[in-house]
Amino acid sequence: MYSTSTIAYKYIRHLLTASNRKGHGVHSPFVFDFITKVLNDKSDKDCYNEIEAIRNQLLNNKSSIEVEDFGAGSSVIKSNTRQINKIAASSLKSKKFAQLLHRIVAYYQPKTCIELGTSLGTTTAYIAKANPNATVVSFEGSNQIADIAQKNFERLCINNIELIRGDFEKTLPVFLTNNPAIDFAFIDGNHRKIPTIAYFEALLKLANEHSIFVFDDIHWSEEMEAAWDFIKNHQSVSLSVDLFFIGIVYFKNDFKEKQHFKIQF
Repeated sequence: MYSTSTIAYKYIRHLLTASNRKGHGVHSPFVFDFITKVLNDKSDKDCYNEIEAIRNQLLNNKSSIEVEDFGAGSSVIKSNTRQINKIAASSLKSKKFAQLLHRIVAYYQPKTCIELGTSLGTTTAYIAKANPNATVVSFEGSNQIADIAQKNFERLCINNIELIRGDFEKTLPVFLTNNPAIDFAFIDGNHRKIPTIAYFEALLKLANEHSIFVFDDIHWSEEMEAAWDFIKNHQSVSLSVDLFFIGIVYFKNDFKEKQHFKIQF
């Protein structure tokens, strides 16, 4: 991954070149709608406090578990024996972005949602709470991490999550073979170029013009930036939104030409 100073430099450069959060200069009605009604929605949702209470408990849990890591690995933790609080600190999506994912799902109401990388389940909970009528399928490679996530779902009384355990390269193809469509996908499972592109191409087979794919840490490393460039320029993608820490792609057919946006967030 890039050094902290490199990421900070890239983020500052992003802020200086991106459209502001008021939507000034954005000529796409679809993106302007996204900025004003989703990105800038500051209303407090019912589930925010209860999920954040779970996050705080995880951040204070010093118990250790054994972790199987099939991805690029933690940039902070190298041992397979890891403390839960350190996993929470390094791998959970921040409150800011987890709540944005909640608003995306709440606004667009996708019916089938996929998450690659459950971790301890807080982001999964935000997605599931956004549309209780949706089916949320979340994939987690580490069994003991999945155990904790499942307990968190039960504590939050969430019953629309299917948690699939094991190496994505084995579990994802089986799922895709037996399911007809994917309306929303959050890819946060492997921070390397080739696997990220492979996940995109596999999920793409079940996408439709209303599908939304979100990729985490698109500027985390040179490999992830290369993967993001490939994905946003893919012929099937009609619109991309770069928020620096996540990237969003759409497949709508009614855009006259491919559009890319960088937006401050």
